[in-house]
Amino acid sequence: MTVSEDEGLWIRRYHPAPEARRRLVCFPHAGGSASFFHPVSAQLSSTAEVLSVQYPGRQDRRGETSPDDIATMADQVYGALRGVLRSGRTAFFGHSMGATVAFEVARRYERDGGELTRLFASGRRAPSRHRDENVHTKDDDGVVEELKKLAGTDSSLLGDEEILRMILPALRSDYKAAETYRCEPGAAVEAPVTALTGDDDPKTSLDEAEDWRQHTKGDFDLRVFPGGHFYLGPKAADVIALLREHLKSGV
Repeated sequence: MTVSEDEGLWIRRYHPAPEARRRLVCFPHAGGSASFFHPVSAQLSSTAEVLSVQYPGRQDRRGETSPDDIATMADQVYGALRGVLRSGRTAFFGHSMGATVAFEVARRYERDGGELTRLFASGRRAPSRHRDENVHTKDDDGVVEELKKLAGTDSSLLGDEEILRMILPALRSDYKAAETYRCEPGAAVEAPVTALTGDDDPKTSLDEAEDWRQHTKGDFDLRVFPGGHFYLGPKAADVIALLREHLKSGV
């Protein structure tokens, strides 16, 4: 199979399974990279092919500028995914900012006649729910403090100034994209939606997660786990079991 240049830049296949009939596309959080989902790919490799999106500005793409708005990010991701999505049954999973990107990519895919089996929106309030947030305008210390508060990045990396200089531009762009995003009034996907959240997530209340219901024309499910914004770490086995169940059933 020939891989396009865009696809090669944007998509990571850690356990290739080109003949798989089921597919899961994973969208990382702000500051996150495709490798965040390597364990998910490993656990689900016998069930489906897992694709992880690699945004610009990090890891092997650290020399590139990351878009600072969700619409541009979604346009670029969908452009890279379009060819991949032509066959098989596909679900999306996005965490935090990645849930918003996944929602917007799903809208573009459905506009082109595509059909998702389900959108899993994790650790992010519904697209219509907004807060007055300005992490992207803070100085470097302020951005790092936000990372520490959410416990989303290993503290040993936060102490390395060279690594910080590499990830902060992309991280700031991600925060700006997430914090300035406003969805179109009434925006919804045809695909059913499962919202997942930690019961102690400072970024998403249960009401804000519940409001994902307004953004699907299909069925809706809310799953609440013990933990904060990165509940995914300690509850990984439960989340992977949920994804496996869906991918096996395809509904």
